[in-house]
Amino acid sequence: MFVASFLLALAAQPANPTIPLWEGKAPLAVGETDTDKPSITVWLAPKDKANGAAVVVCPGGGYGGLAMDHEGKQVAEFLNGLGIHAFILKYRLANKERPGPLLAAPLTDAQRAIRTVRAKAADYGIDPKRIGIWGFSAGGHLASTAGTHFDNGLAEGDAIDKTSCRPDFLILAYPVITMEAGVTHNGSRNNLIGPKPDEKLIELYSNEKQVTKETPPTFIFHTSADTAVVPENAVRFYLACKKAGVSVELHIYEKGQHGVGLAKGQKGLDTWPERLSDWMKARALLEAKK
Repeated sequence: MFVASFLLALAAQPANPTIPLWEGKAPLAVGETDTDKPSITVWLAPKDKANGAAVVVCPGGGYGGLAMDHEGKQVAEFLNGLGIHAFILKYRLANKERPGPLLAAPLTDAQRAIRTVRAKAADYGIDPKRIGIWGFSAGGHLASTAGTHFDNGLAEGDAIDKTSCRPDFLILAYPVITMEAGVTHNGSRNNLIGPKPDEKLIELYSNEKQVTKETPPTFIFHTSADTAVVPENAVRFYLACKKAGVSVELHIYEKGQHGVGLAKGQKGLDTWPERLSDWMKARALLEAKK
């Protein structure tokens, strides 16, 4: 059984184990290469700091690569410092081994990651009602997709599939939000839905158009100087959340290029993680699990 093998894999591996999201071939896989085998890498907070919250981390890379260091490892370390367990998601990408468009594959991976963390919450000491998702750039698009396209569990599949994939909060860092030409990031759009997508796909994956009152509370960070993913993406999602009555906080810094991660060593810009920490504290996400 998948659950049994999941626990065996977890027990047998050292710190920060990487665990496949599915045993065997993943849904929507088109081959047998590593790029078609999504996984999560587990970063548990120290026991004396752990507060019961968890975050699935989605590095960026235009849906064609993954910035696993400054948008993955460093982020997990930051979260662990706050007492939050982190799960870095390796989701499916479009490349020569797995040609695009990706369509629903990355979302399926993100949903499965959330389901897995929630289904195994007791094993990790996690509060199943404090599981968020944090994405950067194209990973921000994936996180915002997970926050606007979710269910309470599938009717078929294993115990993990039958678990809700709704994140309890969203963190979006310089995110791609829309698929509309002129505002979107063209590389992300081409890899996800193709260079000449149907209008229905543009609508479906333009996440500012998918926000409802059920969208989770959201924190957004962007910079005015970002020319790769223009800040209108962040603004669109912010306004959509406001219109739907979703709790949302937006910080747009004047300076800072695209892909800064936590902006370590960048004076002024490096304060944005502090704003995030304040937001999480205000939402009781840093309080110890009771």
